[in-house]
Amino acid sequence: MKPPFAHVETWLFDMDNTLYHPRANLFAQIDVRMEAYVAELLGLDRAAARVVQKRYFHEHGTTLRGLMNDHGVAPADFLAKVHDLDFSVLSPDPRVVAGLARLPGRKYVFTNGDADYAARVLGALGIGAAFDGVFDIHAMEYRPKPDPLAYEKLVAALDFDPAKAFFAEDMAHNLKPAKALGMATLWVNNGSERGGHGAHPDFIDQETHDFAEWLEAITA
Repeated sequence: MKPPFAHVETWLFDMDNTLYHPRANLFAQIDVRMEAYVAELLGLDRAAARVVQKRYFHEHGTTLRGLMNDHGVAPADFLAKVHDLDFSVLSPDPRVVAGLARLPGRKYVFTNGDADYAARVLGALGIGAAFDGVFDIHAMEYRPKPDPLAYEKLVAALDFDPAKAFFAEDMAHNLKPAKALGMATLWVNNGSERGGHGAHPDFIDQETHDFAEWLEAITA
């Protein structure tokens, strides 16, 4: 591993729309299930439910957090229903599989999803064995990225030096707390919904439009 990565001992990766491209459109399935959940819970039609769902996502980082705050929704019930998906839209990318295998140091997924869902996504992508673990929404105590508390819990639980860590993420504003702790950062700017919201060079060290290409280049 060459500079500027020689110091990195711990690699952190967001999962959805980072480890795979948004064109897989897995979130389209999730959106439909979230809308249905909100519609049933609040007695709304689908159009009104979508407005509520997106408002919670934008204001709280996840729809779940908003539903928990305002309606006391049980996380396990919500996550089980919205993550019952068709994962055949995902397939392994040989560049990502090989790149992660070559990457030295510890590797973790840092996701606002839950570990069961992450296991299914990583399995479909053929990279489940590449990671040392998943730090999920349960471990964050339902305080999703970019809540700084989620990052503090991450560092404490995994016991690593942020100054020797690197974080890759498609949602630019989720990089800000990582940079504040001293991590190096990569913005995977690949067209995710609101991916560029709050983006600023102060907390973005590198940027790529193709994660697989970037990973292949740094590990070649």
